Amino acid sequence: MTTDRAYLLQILESIRRIEEDTSGGREAFMASHTFQDAVLRNLQTMSESTQRLSSEVRATEATVDWRLIGAFRNVLVHDYLGVDLEQIWVIVQANVPGLKAAVAEMLAGLSDGG
Repeated sequence: MTTDRAYLLQILESIRRIEEDTSGGREAFMASHTFQDAVLRNLQTMSESTQRLSSEVRATEATVDWRLIGAFRNVLVHDYLGVDLEQIWVIVQANVPGLKAAVAEMLAGLSDGG
């Protein structure tokens, strides 16, 4: 379970960075290739980390659509020319906060040895 803990921590760190890089608001995000690149990279890392969690740990959060996150990761990695920054902004605002809360709960639920 140590690996699960490491991946959960990585997911939360990626989310922290996404929040930091989008804290200036939509206009600042849309105007900055640096912010866009940083957010896309952290979304990719976050998504990949969710797919590396054990099925047992993922099962503790049935409200999270793990399959959809995996599909999103594939778009980020393989269809990067088709990435829509408007849609990325919506995902960051609408979906990332719920994932953050779920992952924090999952991390708290792991045993000290996990």
